[in-house]
Amino acid sequence: AAAEAPLRWEPRCRQQLRHLQDGAGIAARLPPRLEGHWVSTGCEVRPGPEFLTRSYLFYSNRLFKAHQFYYWDPSCREPSYSLVIKGKVRLRQASWITRGATEADYHLHKVGIVFHSRRAAREVAAWVNGTSATGCGGFLPAGRSWAPGALYEVLSAKTERDCTAALGFAMHELSLVRVEQREQALPQPGGRLVEELYLGDIHTERAERLHYRPTGYQRPLQNAVHHVHPCPACGIIYRADEHHPPILPARAELPMQLSGSWVSTHCEVRPAVLFLTRYFIFHGSNHTWEGYYYHYSDPLCKQPTFTIYASGHYTQGIPSSKVRGGTELAFKVTQARVTPMDQVTVMMLNSSEPGSCGLTNSWHAGMEQDITPTNGCLALGIKLPHTEYELFKTEQDTKDRSLLFIGERPTDGSSPDRPEKRPTSYQAPLIQCAGASEEFSKYISLKYLGKQDASGNEALKPLPVAFLLFIALQFLRWD
Repeated sequence: AAAEAPLRWEPRCRQQLRHLQDGAGIAARLPPRLEGHWVSTGCEVRPGPEFLTRSYLFYSNRLFKAHQFYYWDPSCREPSYSLVIKGKVRLRQASWITRGATEADYHLHKVGIVFHSRRAAREVAAWVNGTSATGCGGFLPAGRSWAPGALYEVLSAKTERDCTAALGFAMHELSLVRVEQREQALPQPGGRLVEELYLGDIHTERAERLHYRPTGYQRPLQNAVHHVHPCPACGIIYRADEHHPPILPARAELPMQLSGSWVSTHCEVRPAVLFLTRYFIFHGSNHTWEGYYYHYSDPLCKQPTFTIYASGHYTQGIPSSKVRGGTELAFKVTQARVTPMDQVTVMMLNSSEPGSCGLTNSWHAGMEQDITPTNGCLALGIKLPHTEYELFKTEQDTKDRSLLFIGERPTDGSSPDRPEKRPTSYQAPLIQCAGASEEFSKYISLKYLGKQDASGNEALKPLPVAFLLFIALQFLRWD
């Protein structure tokens, strides 16, 4: 790689990316220990959109009792209905698809529903009564009044009743599990332990949910004993049950302030399977943006595979009519550069069709190349110029830091390149690491802090051949 230019990056952004690349002090237990009580740390958004909070209790004998609380609103203050789910889960082997995850089998014994409004009872009854599932037609007999607080059975293993499909409900999230431990940085020496439970992702297409086997994760639950402090939502969700759903504290809705720099808070996982960290700079004055996507082969983002730099412009945002609290934007990608970081990616790019990804047979590890002249890179699924229809929202966390949520990518690996494919849920949040006044537009590549080889050069770790085949087969999209 070329000699490193003087770093003009804002130190906080660079520091956060280095921190993530150093593993961010994370330890992952294999096999994971599920036992305990795990809760949402805030209002969650699933594709649809669906707004919910979760409270899952796993016992030492493999039994579990899970609560899912659904809401009408994105602040989780107006409960719609609650599900109480009982069953058994058995951990199996380490996943060969999603590195760092453990596969599991689960069996549902019972699912019950409690309605918190007449409107919710009416809507769900219409869904269930409209299905052809055996024994579900009279789930809520027409004309019979809804009973507040009554528990209606949606699934019973004993009676073989199963009306869950009408709700679009499945617990396939339990088939992929990862537990991470880290220390929460505190002002005084010695941090506080934080334990997070990552469960399988929910398919962005509702019709696919019932069949989809996860390869990524949703927003993690935190251990009710070992969670990030402060967490106003944690205690409320921990104490809730199906008859007393959590009502989260009111929060001020913030205007969308995109200008500045934003960076990942974790090593992120995408379905099908990508590990990456992201870094964005938005220039509000002229509506241009720059994005850096650092891709890795491992769940701690320590083994780099390739880096993508992209830039373009974006439209003025308008409030989303579909996802309350969200803002709709369109992003145009006009330029991109790629830096392969290991020999497997170099081989893949050098064997790509001539003229489809940069200069033919000219790729070298650590050397950046502009792929704009070839209208992108077919091997990495990048097309230029390219427009994406996006969903954004900004929030403040409990420490008054600004968070940016960008729309979740389609699970099938395609791109939201039409308005009807615009996301209805979000990826993991980015945290603001510099304000608009601190922006630097000069692009500096984040060099990999790896082990050195005998000659003192940084050694790039090769990836297994299986992963190369996987990339080739999946026709990966960057995000």
